[in-house]
Amino acid sequence: MISRDEVLGWLRTEGEADLAPLWERADRVRRETVGDAVHLRGLVEISNHCVRECAYCGLAAGRDGLGRYRMSAEEVLACARLAVGLGYGTLVLQAGEDYGLTADWVEALVRRVREETPLAVTLSLGERRDEELARWRRAGADRYLLRFETGNRALYERIHPPLGGRTSDRLAQLGRLRELGYEVGSGILIGIPGQSWEDLADDLVRFRDLDLDMIGLGPYLPHPETPLGRVALGTGEEGAEPEDGGGTALPRPLPPGHQVPADETTTLKALALARLLCPEANIPSTTALATLDPARGRELGLRRGANVVMPNLTPPAYRAAYEIYPGKACVGETAEVCQSCLQARIAGLGRRVARGRGDAPALARRRREETR
Repeated sequence: MISRDEVLGWLRTEGEADLAPLWERADRVRRETVGDAVHLRGLVEISNHCVRECAYCGLAAGRDGLGRYRMSAEEVLACARLAVGLGYGTLVLQAGEDYGLTADWVEALVRRVREETPLAVTLSLGERRDEELARWRRAGADRYLLRFETGNRALYERIHPPLGGRTSDRLAQLGRLRELGYEVGSGILIGIPGQSWEDLADDLVRFRDLDLDMIGLGPYLPHPETPLGRVALGTGEEGAEPEDGGGTALPRPLPPGHQVPADETTTLKALALARLLCPEANIPSTTALATLDPARGRELGLRRGANVVMPNLTPPAYRAAYEIYPGKACVGETAEVCQSCLQARIAGLGRRVARGRGDAPALARRRREETR
């Protein structure tokens, strides 16, 4: 079992030669625990509305000039049928925290997807009430993804203002999702201003403590139309007006040697360490990696411990408006072109595309433990 001190040591290691043992170890553990098959999860960004004012996100409620959309149930179901036709095993329904996606609407949608297709359903709809999450689980939702972004509470509260005076506790909600029977996923941002190496090491170890089934992590890519992006890019003033009007100061980067960089190598180190800490988890090679490095970002993620890729099924008319960060990779591609490209990239690694739902091995282990 890898220790926190080892995690911190690897995070601070530089140079490809010195990192080679980490890359080899993560790839070997991936191969031994989840195999060579790469699962393709069809992603549908069903709404870019959001009630939150998160300082880092391009979908934040206060952003001006962003055309908002909300897909119809029939549009989502068309994407589900396309996912089946393309051979995917999972449909991922993602949105901002949009209460226009009512509990009834989501419940009916999940039920129809499960009745009309063989797809597993993953939801990523932000912080929702326990009774809503329970209803969606009963309707057939299999998995829920809720990133906690950073476990440093002070930093979290500066970038993620409370909603209506209600304190956010995503770690507690992850526990409730597990109790409801979901496969549980979470993740973090790499290199957000104010994140130290110790913060990052603690968050990676926290993945193991949470026994996550899915782990999503990617670099912080500053959006120039967000408060934190203006600070990170040096185009704005420190300070923000969160929803409660408290004027919370935004974090600035820590001094050199302490601030985690939001670069490709650091993201890959975190991905590899996540695989060592949570051998049985499903871990994607993310679009953010492909955005940093269009030529080889996804391939490097798959070589450093990832076993999932999430091709985008969102209709082209909506894709550009789901702008959580600028310059997202593959925004202009059709779903069919994306699938063809990914299959070629996966084959080029000597890997194969998986079939079926691709449930996390940890789920089967947990169920065995419950029957003892």
